Amino acid sequence: MRSTILLLTLAAGIGAPAQELCGTIADRCEKHITTQYIPDGQFYRALLQGDEQAEFNLTLFGGTTYRVAACSGDTDGILVFSVVDKDDHVLFTNRDQGNAPYWDLAVTNTIDVKVEASLDPSKAGSGCAVMLIGFKK
Repeated sequence: MRSTILLLTLAAGIGAPAQELCGTIADRCEKHITTQYIPDGQFYRALLQGDEQAEFNLTLFGGTTYRVAACSGDTDGILVFSVVDKDDHVLFTNRDQGNAPYWDLAVTNTIDVKVEASLDPSKAGSGCAVMLIGFKK
């Protein structure tokens, strides 16, 4: 059975080493939000172990192209993420794209979505998950 956690920022009780680790991952992940995109100003972070899954709730506005960047570990391709609508239909998953560290989503109509993130079990057993969102200028 898959356990689920919902975190939008690191809890204050997490120690400095974990914050440093997440900071390093966030710095690497931030490079995927190129100058063509304006960051939304949030760093979505979660500490994951095993089959845990983080969920980040977002509203995507129609007529906008978003870049979702998702990173974990020392290299790209460790974090699996999916964009799911309110009826749990998968609109996109990077699992079908070799765990690509970012993806551009063109949104026609405003929609509330959930981004689900988990570690690829063949690549990591635990770690910090970082997700960034930017919208095209």
